[in-house]
Amino acid sequence: MVKAINISGSLIGEKSQPFIVAEMSGNHNQSLNRALQIVEAAAQAGAHAIKLQTYTADTMTLDLYQGEFFIEDKASLWQGRSLYDLYKEAYTPWEWHEPIFERCRKLGLTVFSTPFDETAVDFLETLDVPCYKIASFENTDLPLIRKVAATGKPMIISTGMASVAELDETVRLARETGCKDLILLKCTSSYPASPEESNLLTIPHMQKLFNCPIGLSDHTMGIGAAIASVALGSCMIEKHFTLSRADGGVDSAFSMEPEEMRQLVIETERAWQALGQINYSPVEQESKSLKFRRSLYIAQDMAAGEVLTPDNLRIVRPGYGLEPKYYEVLLGKKINRAVKKGTPLNWDLI
Repeated sequence: MVKAINISGSLIGEKSQPFIVAEMSGNHNQSLNRALQIVEAAAQAGAHAIKLQTYTADTMTLDLYQGEFFIEDKASLWQGRSLYDLYKEAYTPWEWHEPIFERCRKLGLTVFSTPFDETAVDFLETLDVPCYKIASFENTDLPLIRKVAATGKPMIISTGMASVAELDETVRLARETGCKDLILLKCTSSYPASPEESNLLTIPHMQKLFNCPIGLSDHTMGIGAAIASVALGSCMIEKHFTLSRADGGVDSAFSMEPEEMRQLVIETERAWQALGQINYSPVEQESKSLKFRRSLYIAQDMAAGEVLTPDNLRIVRPGYGLEPKYYEVLLGKKINRAVKKGTPLNWDLI
């Protein structure tokens, strides 16, 4: 069995309920008050953690409005925007991190962040983050992987777009440079992602391949994919979270609302509880139901010496008589004493 990972006192692994992470991303809409409201809503919904993103527009990209620095894809939620302006709108001001962290901790939420460059790692270290998350778009940024691994803290790495060879290189480097506790998240890096391209069957294979807990960074709408992932071994679910999609914002269109988050927490735990173990015998709750199985009963008043026939011997509920498998064996046998209709047939009557 893969070793569970301890993050701020929460065990993340097969033997624990799925760890639910509410990703704030840019849904604060540049309001600290809204960011704190998102934290409160996540706590009320039962989420276990809040995740931020730590970057600035200048640490993410170049201030250009042309070519590959401008989004022209008509299918993109951000068509017509430059990367620089998009990140400038979506980023979480670094001075907000401390009050957000304080509010999370006050509410009992684990709080951590995704750093996008080495300066963000240095900054987050001053806030004593319990772990780090590497985004899919940075999972091949080996200098960043090395920097984070060197902190010795648990690492969570999204695997979107990565080939097996790329993941192997990333995981090897992380483990060689200080990472002792690693969680990989299956991820489809499209916004929103389609269920058809989620390929959740990768989860158990990934667990065997890299010998670590596996979760899901889920960009599909609703909770169906997340619940299905639990049945395949997912132990952490990360979903973008907002107060209301109607409020708008750079990530709102594919983000989860509070009631959906509440249902996610409830139903993923229920799915995890239902997995149980391989079992072919009655469980404890079934023990009282055994008496309602079918069995052999006398269906007519009978005198001693009468022969059992299909008319006077029936297979019915409840289950206090002999098992139905003896029906053909007993037909033609004689009853050794008088019995009333409704008497369960047992061997001492033959």
